[in-house]
Amino acid sequence: MLSIISMLVFVVLYTLIVWGIGYVAAPNHGDGEVVTVNGKVVGYKLVGQSFTQAKYFNGRPSSVGYNAAGSGGSNKGPSNPDYLKGVQAAIDSFMVHNPTVKKEDVPVELVTMSGSGLDPDISPKAAMVQIPRIAQTRHLSESQITALVKRHIEKPWFGPAHINVLLLNVDLDKL
Repeated sequence: MLSIISMLVFVVLYTLIVWGIGYVAAPNHGDGEVVTVNGKVVGYKLVGQSFTQAKYFNGRPSSVGYNAAGSGGSNKGPSNPDYLKGVQAAIDSFMVHNPTVKKEDVPVELVTMSGSGLDPDISPKAAMVQIPRIAQTRHLSESQITALVKRHIEKPWFGPAHINVLLLNVDLDKL
């Protein structure tokens, strides 16, 4: 009898309480912070996305193809030859698309994967080094794009400043 009561309390009742709190207290009833443009969902604020066109800011590479259902890292250490080849390939690709950036100035987060594979943010430096490419591609001034980037810098109480790539790219399309 105690087992049945425990199962009801800890499996059913507890689950319903936690779900109810999430539904009431969380943004969008716990379904995540949806980003919409003209009534169409373009992504989620807290999930990284792939931006492959030169006119957009790039985020961190993903080991899970930006699939939020399969969050995880590559589990390859910094001395793994396959990992090093992947990082070198990412550096080479970045250099081809951003020829004004020196190799030593390539921000590490643009060529390495995050632990979850879903990081939606980059550092202000990672955004700034991409400005010349985007300005040239969009035929805009670098100062316009720099101002936009600066408006998107989030400075939390703890931790480093960061920029949400999806929100930055959505506003970039509005310029």
